[in-house]
Amino acid sequence: MSVPDDAVVRPGARMDEPLARVLGERSAAPLAKLGLRTTGDLLRHYPRRYSEPGTLTDLASLAIGEHVTVMAQVQQATVREMRSRGGAMLQAVVTDGSRNLHLTFFAKRRGALRVHEQRLLPGRTGMFTGVVSDYRGQRQLTHPDYQLVGVDADDEAAALVEASRPIPIYPASASAPTWRVQRCVRTVLDPLTDADLPDPLPEQVRARRGLAGLREALGLVHEPYDDDQWRRGLDRLRFEEAFVLQAELARRRARTAQQEAVARPRVSGRLLDLFDERLPFTLTAGQREVGSVLAEELAGAHPMQRLLQGEVGSGKTVVALRAMLQVVDAGGQAALLAPTEVLAAQHVRTLRALLGDLAEGGFLGGTDVSTRVALLTGSQGAAARRENLLDAASGRAGIVVGTHALLTDTVQFADLGLVVVDEQHRFGVEQRDLLRAKAAQTPHLLVMTATPIPRTVAMTVFGDLETSTLREIPAGRSGVTTHVVPADNAAWVERAWQRVREEVDRGGRAYVVCPRIDPDDVRGARRGGDDDGADLLAEDLDAGVGIGDPADGPGAGGLPARQLRSVVEVAAELRARPALAGVPVGELHGRMGPDEKERALADFTAGRVPVLVSTTVIEVGVDVPEATVMVVLDADRFGISQLHQLRGRIGRGSAPGLCLLVASAPDGTPAATRLATLAATSDGFELAAVDLGLRREGDVLGAAQSGAASSLRLLRVTRDAQVIADARADARELVDADPELTGWPALRAAIDQQLAGEREEFLDRA
Repeated sequence: MSVPDDAVVRPGARMDEPLARVLGERSAAPLAKLGLRTTGDLLRHYPRRYSEPGTLTDLASLAIGEHVTVMAQVQQATVREMRSRGGAMLQAVVTDGSRNLHLTFFAKRRGALRVHEQRLLPGRTGMFTGVVSDYRGQRQLTHPDYQLVGVDADDEAAALVEASRPIPIYPASASAPTWRVQRCVRTVLDPLTDADLPDPLPEQVRARRGLAGLREALGLVHEPYDDDQWRRGLDRLRFEEAFVLQAELARRRARTAQQEAVARPRVSGRLLDLFDERLPFTLTAGQREVGSVLAEELAGAHPMQRLLQGEVGSGKTVVALRAMLQVVDAGGQAALLAPTEVLAAQHVRTLRALLGDLAEGGFLGGTDVSTRVALLTGSQGAAARRENLLDAASGRAGIVVGTHALLTDTVQFADLGLVVVDEQHRFGVEQRDLLRAKAAQTPHLLVMTATPIPRTVAMTVFGDLETSTLREIPAGRSGVTTHVVPADNAAWVERAWQRVREEVDRGGRAYVVCPRIDPDDVRGARRGGDDDGADLLAEDLDAGVGIGDPADGPGAGGLPARQLRSVVEVAAELRARPALAGVPVGELHGRMGPDEKERALADFTAGRVPVLVSTTVIEVGVDVPEATVMVVLDADRFGISQLHQLRGRIGRGSAPGLCLLVASAPDGTPAATRLATLAATSDGFELAAVDLGLRREGDVLGAAQSGAASSLRLLRVTRDAQVIADARADARELVDADPELTGWPALRAAIDQQLAGEREEFLDRA
């Protein structure tokens, strides 16, 4: 895509003008409370929805205490004196045709209410805003603000036009109702020209996609004359959001492609060949295919940038280990960054078990061709830490596994060639860059996630990484059966503990997962575990603000507040249960010291303590083939993806697994839907898509996991897959012609604004 000579223009400053200067302090102050401080903020404050003048709000949906804006028709309005307290009161009734809403105005004198009485004439339609209250069984708004359709206009002609146009309904507040927001938008927008609003979308992209220019699109969205206009404006602005994001991702891909890395080709007769010869199982077709791709990219002179995602238990660790061995064979080292000490220690045990004497380099019993696997964590003793630091710095340890301790200044590598980041969403950009900076040249990067990611999310969040996917489960695993157990059904709950006993008697192991550590763990109750566990997902968070998206209410989906179960109390309860008499019960959580955690897992793995009550610290990576049963308490307070990860800890051997989800989730709630879906399928990609649809994508560029705080104002990854794909193709073409976008200052400015601060950091985590 060529860069035209006239493309280099200075972006206008009108979008950065303070609203206080444009509108005046009095009008700007209420808007500031909505986070709108500049002209650009206001123009990008899009309507939540559009109301037709003849379409009335369903008044039955109003909730007490809710701040609402409703479209209704005036039925009557009367003024009367108040004898008991003095003064006057106007009572009006508005209707949706079947239900009524009362409007109440108070004044010291009857004459002060005359203006409302003259305006609120029967038959007129208006928008009324206020807080819903209850008075003697009737819903009412007290001193509501309102605007009448076809009445509040400058002249009769304007009134007729306004009465026939779609009415934008903005996210608003009591001090800045929707029609005042609309008036301010028009005051700001009307005098602006195309020159005042530099367009992030290049003209050739707009022409190819049949999209309006920025000034025209904003006019269509804020001042439409019919539904087709606001839809056309939104299509353009939605594409813009996708294009700006994809342009930055494409720019990052281009930068990486220009960097140099040390080629790490496969070397015959070394560790990787010996490892492959000794594998006690056959690699799946997916593992072989992904392994070939990684081998080819590691042999290249430019850094590999790849995301490896897969089903729980699909064998990502083996694929990553084979890539690490290729780098070691070629004279380099590999660092594996894990989010928790439990997972880091588990990785070391797994890698050493897979490698056998190939991991005993320099030790008695090690082979001639061997290396070492070192572990670095923050809680290691001084002697062990000193030895592992020396192994990493000298190169004796070809593979170094660690937590955030790997990032400290004292950790050095002889020749770091590959960085593997496990569960990358737990790390920030500075942490990742600190580790990569320990290499003389940019190392290859492999990012792993055990949570399957829908294609649209991958394109949006991980667009600068190439993606490999493992779907096939290795042979020999019997799968897991999942059942939902109603928490209030004592007989079913008792049967669940009997099933735990039966599995233990057959030589199995049982996990019991709780959302809290102890009864006083308020923080853990909010998080769904401890610092080693993933966050507990809220039940039914607010929907993103966007056209056509209903505004869900906050809270926990109507679930009753209750005391969530904790590790400490449940462990004590199980030790006293007749069904588990004589069965040792252990505990595992984030407040335990490293040695305690290690001992608890070792006892569980060996069968000395076959029942382990734990937080979500065991969610990822913990591999005990004998574990056959899991009971998740308060399962309705966890998200689908997290439950799927937890379930993946069982059924990893030849014996089938049983997952029992003990929950209090009334039929029809989002929680009940999640649990039913989880029980019906074990396909992680299907579950991820369902989870995305239930929770919304949330802020895919920010810290929020779900809900309303989305920095993507119009784009929805659950809905706009084709828009994202089209924007990605156009952005790649543009960046191929101009990698740093030097000829597109408006696009660069939009990238800087849209991906500012925390959102850019989140994007960099990929």
